[in-house]
Amino acid sequence: MKKILLAMVIIACWWWLRPQPVVIENGAQGYQAGDYRITVLQDSFTLTARVLGREDYSFGREADISATDLALGWGSMAQPDIYSQFEIRQSNRWYYWQASRLPIPRRDVERQSANMHMIAADAAVAQNLAAVRKHQLIQLQGKLVRVDASDGWHWVSSLSRDDVGNGACELVLLEAIQVVSD
Repeated sequence: MKKILLAMVIIACWWWLRPQPVVIENGAQGYQAGDYRITVLQDSFTLTARVLGREDYSFGREADISATDLALGWGSMAQPDIYSQFEIRQSNRWYYWQASRLPIPRRDVERQSANMHMIAADAAVAQNLAAVRKHQLIQLQGKLVRVDASDGWHWVSSLSRDDVGNGACELVLLEAIQVVSD
């Protein structure tokens, strides 16, 4: 009986804590998502990339607006014979990679892969994003954005692929995403 009760509590907690897609409203003053104002920094962002990793978040301020990060690779980093030589992981909104021997120059790895924070523009996009899995080749379309809250908190997308480290991730208002191949 205790095991059944424990299982019910675990399921209830998961249900209550699971990521909920935020509702994005496009008004005269720009995009709004609850207490968050979304400002477009780059109006058109498209990418065909390999999913090197996926991490879903339920906790933290950022999870209010973006519950999913995708570590993505394009160019050489989208090629299975290249990315398979890397150990890839994500944690605390960061993307980490390592390899015993680099199959391509380090700078190419830095310029052809990134951790991207996804903000689904609507429920259909959220559903498509939820279906995306590691190793799939995907196409995405959206906008690079800045998010501000009324208390001064903010989160800003990188606008360059030449940067690394803190602040180098893209914050994407995701308008479309589709799997090209598994």
